[in-house]
Amino acid sequence: MTLLFMLTVCSSFLALLATPSFATNQANSCRSYCGNITIDYPFSLDYGCGHPGFRDLLFCMNDVLMFHISSGSYRVLDIDYAYQALTLHDPHMSTCDTIVLGGRGNGFTVEQWRAPYFNPTPDNVFMLIGCSAESPLFQGFPGKHLPCRNVSGMGCEDYYGCPAWSLIGHKKVGSVYGSGPPECCAVAFEAIKAINLSKLQCEGYSSAYSLAPLRVDGAGGWSYGIRVKYSVQGNDEFCRACEATGGACGFGTDGVNQLCMCGSFNSTTNCDSESSASGKMTLSLAVALAGSFIYMATWIMGS
Repeated sequence: MTLLFMLTVCSSFLALLATPSFATNQANSCRSYCGNITIDYPFSLDYGCGHPGFRDLLFCMNDVLMFHISSGSYRVLDIDYAYQALTLHDPHMSTCDTIVLGGRGNGFTVEQWRAPYFNPTPDNVFMLIGCSAESPLFQGFPGKHLPCRNVSGMGCEDYYGCPAWSLIGHKKVGSVYGSGPPECCAVAFEAIKAINLSKLQCEGYSSAYSLAPLRVDGAGGWSYGIRVKYSVQGNDEFCRACEATGGACGFGTDGVNQLCMCGSFNSTTNCDSESSASGKMTLSLAVALAGSFIYMATWIMGS
């Protein structure tokens, strides 16, 4: 009876060890949606998920995706993973229908350590409105060349034709700005590296971007918002290998080193290599227990 009991218990235990674990097939815990916007690598909503350079960046509030950097919070209208670009909306940004003054707009400034990952696209124009004559934009005026210029065919001359300007009154200035700085100065982000209304001493700003040839209806047909290009620094083969084995890319508690999250465990390579190593350990344990069981059974029968 004792031998039969031991046989039953040991057989059951060995069967358990030999059964493949399904934990590694569990869906990862990284949230993948906010409203109707997909959240995928390198972005994330949960700490530890995504690329470490993109941590603490996106937040989901009542199914509204928000993008937060040092200059403020923006609503995310779209993430284009194919072209690696985000489209952002600042509620205090001027458009063709409304001019927002009082320095309330966010502009666009990223933390220095994030700068390699994010930059407004080359076809995104920032139109700075109501800047002081003492603004850094106009240092050396009138002898020094002003940074104001059209960007991808978009600029202040067309913007002045918007209905919003008729509400605040637009004063014409000379072609060489002989009577003072212009009311609107269009710049590319690369020209000044940061859109900070306080430092630039400007009352407001507008931003528009071009995805296709401009339409003939002028500034009224522009796409208003901030189009930001993102890039993942370094070799991204680690993440591709991780996702190919059913894992999700993430990073460790140090906020730097990347990890492959495989359901019930994390791996520094990919889910297959860790799972294989775990399987080998389980098999070794099963063999050792089987040997012990045979020895015990032989000893009992010999008694």
